[in-house]
Amino acid sequence: MTVPSSRNIWEIAWPIMISLLAQGIVNITDTAFLGRVGEVELGASAIGGLLYTTLFMVGFGFSTGVQILISRRNGEKNSLAIGRVFDNSFYFLGLTSLLITIAVIFFIPALLKPFVASGAVFAASTTFLAYRVLGLFFASASLLFRSFYTGIAFTKYLSISAGIMAGVNIILAYLLVFGHWGFPKLGIEGAAIASVISEICALLFFILITRRNARLKSYALFQWVKPDLAIIKNTLSISGFVMLQYVLSLGSWFVFFMFIEKMGERSLAVSNIIRSVYLLFMIPGWALCSVVSTLVSKALGEQKPHLVFPIIVKVVKFSLSAMAITLAFAFTFSRDIVEIFTNDLSLVEATMPSFYIILAALFLFACMSIIFNGVLGTANTHFALGIEALTLVVYLFFAWYIAVHLHQKIEIVWTSEFIYSLLTGLLSIWYLRKGNWQGRIV
Repeated sequence: MTVPSSRNIWEIAWPIMISLLAQGIVNITDTAFLGRVGEVELGASAIGGLLYTTLFMVGFGFSTGVQILISRRNGEKNSLAIGRVFDNSFYFLGLTSLLITIAVIFFIPALLKPFVASGAVFAASTTFLAYRVLGLFFASASLLFRSFYTGIAFTKYLSISAGIMAGVNIILAYLLVFGHWGFPKLGIEGAAIASVISEICALLFFILITRRNARLKSYALFQWVKPDLAIIKNTLSISGFVMLQYVLSLGSWFVFFMFIEKMGERSLAVSNIIRSVYLLFMIPGWALCSVVSTLVSKALGEQKPHLVFPIIVKVVKFSLSAMAITLAFAFTFSRDIVEIFTNDLSLVEATMPSFYIILAALFLFACMSIIFNGVLGTANTHFALGIEALTLVVYLFFAWYIAVHLHQKIEIVWTSEFIYSLLTGLLSIWYLRKGNWQGRIV
């Protein structure tokens, strides 16, 4: 293995980008359609959606650890071990997601009531989450497939699955939210149901294509042998910290939105639009985060730690270039982008200052997140968790101080994202320069 070219990085990254874009389209569709139903529904989908995403991060964090392990085994040329990691991870992730789903269904009011001041927003959020959480098992299983394909650097199927999920969601959300073509007009319930069905369709595609592809036979997937607790334990030794890291990260964003909810329904509606924009334009950066952790882990699996820094630098440069193009487009068509999410002109005007703040924050994110995922690629996930935890404490204190204590405008509150990206990146650089990660065995 040598330092990858920009073309190599792009070949791995673009299907991941398309896959993440599909997740973004699900969120954008909910926001855009519900923005035309009402501000209560728009704000409720933000709260319910964030809580669901926080739960989803359990699977996302676990699958990230699986990806690191698969990349390491890929570097070691150990195909059978990859299959055993995959099958045992499916056992663990499937059971975990089902247990979480059952718990949420029984305890939704208790989860939301302490955080939501508006009775209307609370009722709508509860309804949205009750349906949305039913897709957790299917979404988690799809994440596992994405980790497998990313870990072996064979990512072309990710874009096809993404297209299926996005297409199904757009069509069904249009029919079920507004009640077109004879379908019932379900509003916020319809948005959640459409998302669940789209996730089921994406998973079915992964299962069918994986079983039929002869190239993948060497990995011996779907053997369904007795669970190997040693493999699950080893996977959790890496994934457990990543799971906790992502849950803390998204849980903190949920708390961040609770600060905003106390600023009023207008500020919450603005922030839901900004959240959707943020998640959309973060996609190139997130895809490249997966690329850098895969390449770093593979290099260490091949006993080539000297390549880690050049790989990170190369991907950072690529990320900054990709984000510069993305944000130039976003800045040029800023008002048109915001109007996708709402036809309320006063809400559009209220959103524009926060929109420009978040574009600037995203450029910093494009650099610092790559460096942080280089740390994850070394498999020292407990230190990555420490970086995340410290950063989130500072981030939430800053957000609380600005939003609740000083009662600043919503665009000022969103400057908290600069604090998060900057501190994460600086601590990651310190670790990579000083940490003893070269000889870590997983």
